[in-house]
Amino acid sequence: MNILILGSGGREHALAWAVMQNPKCDKLIVAPGNAGIAQIATCAALDIDNRTAVVNFAEENAIDFVIIGPEAPLAAGVADRLREAGLLVFGPSAAAARLEASKSFTKEICAASGAPTAGYAHFTEAGPARAHVRAQGAPIVVKADGLAAGKGVIVAMDEQTALDAIDDMFGGEFGAAGAEVVIEEFMEGEEASFFVLCDGETVLPIGTAQDHKRVGEGDTGPNTGGMGAYSPAPVLTDAIAQKALDEIIRPTVAEMARRGTPFQGVLYAGLMIENETPRLVEYNVRFGDPECQVLMMRLGAQAFDLMHAAAEGRLAQARVNWADDHALTVVMAANGYPGAYEKGSVIKGLDALPEDSARMVFHAGTTATHGAITASGGRVLNVTARGETLRDARERAYAMVEAIDWPEGFYRHDIGWRAL
Repeated sequence: MNILILGSGGREHALAWAVMQNPKCDKLIVAPGNAGIAQIATCAALDIDNRTAVVNFAEENAIDFVIIGPEAPLAAGVADRLREAGLLVFGPSAAAARLEASKSFTKEICAASGAPTAGYAHFTEAGPARAHVRAQGAPIVVKADGLAAGKGVIVAMDEQTALDAIDDMFGGEFGAAGAEVVIEEFMEGEEASFFVLCDGETVLPIGTAQDHKRVGEGDTGPNTGGMGAYSPAPVLTDAIAQKALDEIIRPTVAEMARRGTPFQGVLYAGLMIENETPRLVEYNVRFGDPECQVLMMRLGAQAFDLMHAAAEGRLAQARVNWADDHALTVVMAANGYPGAYEKGSVIKGLDALPEDSARMVFHAGTTATHGAITASGGRVLNVTARGETLRDARERAYAMVEAIDWPEGFYRHDIGWRAL
C-alpha cells in the first residue's frame, strides 16, 4: 500500500516508524515531515490544512491510505474532503473533531451522555468570566474554547492568575481559540491518558500513558505541549479503565453516532482519577504528543493494522497484542521553551545512537542544514526507550539523552517520577 501521513512532529515520526515496520507498507510519504522522518520515509512540502491540496496530492501519488496526525487539519475538514474523493482515511470528520476543537461542545456531549466531568461555565466576554472567577474562587481552571496547540489551559491556584488568564485569552494571546472561554471546577487527583480507536461504533482500547505537561522538575512551572511521557500508566488500573470505558468513552461515542456524526479515528481521553473514580478532563481527537511515541514503541507494526481496521470499520474483529513491557520518552527542548527560543542550533551525537525496537530518537522540530541536524522548534527531540520495567526504559532513555551534544537544549531529569 502507498501511505500518506500528514504532520511534521514527533508524533508523526513515531507513526511513520511503526508504519514502516509493517510489510503492507510499500511506500510511505510524510507531509511535510522533518529531518528525522526524512531518514526513513519520503517527505513532501504540502499545506496539510488545505483540503483541496491534500486530495490532489493523494490522487497524484496514488495514495491508498491517509493517516492524519495533528488536530488542525481534522478541524479544517481534511478527512471529510478525502472521504468525498473516495480515499481511505484515519481520522474523524470536522463535526466529530469538535470533541477537541470546542471545549464547550465536549461539555454538551458529556451532559447528554451522562459522562462524569468537571462542573463548568462558558463565556464569550471577559466581564462575566471575571465575575464568575470572583464568585467561585481558586483553585480554578481557565481554558480557551478552541484549539491552542495544547497550551490554552491555565490551572490557576490563585484568583489573580485566573483573572490574568481571562484577560490574556480575550486579549488575543491564543488567537481565535480564545474568543470563547470555558471555566471549570478544579479537580483533585492524578491525571492519565487513555487511548482508544473507534470506527464509528466499536471502541478498542489501545493503551494508557502519563504525560508531564509542566516545564520544570516535579511538575512545576508553565504548561507545555509535554516534556515526557511513559506507558502504561499504573494509576489507570484495569478496573478504572473499564469504568472509564463504560461511563465516559462508550457513552460519548454512542452520543456522537446518535447525532449523525460518528467518530472514526483515535480518541484520547484525558482523565482525572481520584478514589479510583475517573472523570473526563478533556478529549483529543488525535494521538497525544509525546504519548504517541511511547504507544508506538510498544505497539510496533500492528499499529498500522489497527488504524487500517478503524478506517475500514473492522474494529470488532481486531485485537491488540500487548507485550508486557514499558516505554518512556524524554523531550529535549530549546532553551527558553515554552517562551521565546532560538532556532538553528546544531545537534550532535545523534548518528552514534542506536535505532532499534527498544531505542529510538523521534524528531519533533528538526531541519537538515548543510548535512547537520539543526533545531527548528520548541520541542525538538523525543528520546524514547522500551524496557521490561519502567526503570529499565527510563535508564535506557536517559543514557541516550546524555550522549546527545546540544548545549542549546534542555530536558527534565525526572520523567516517570510519579510511577517510580
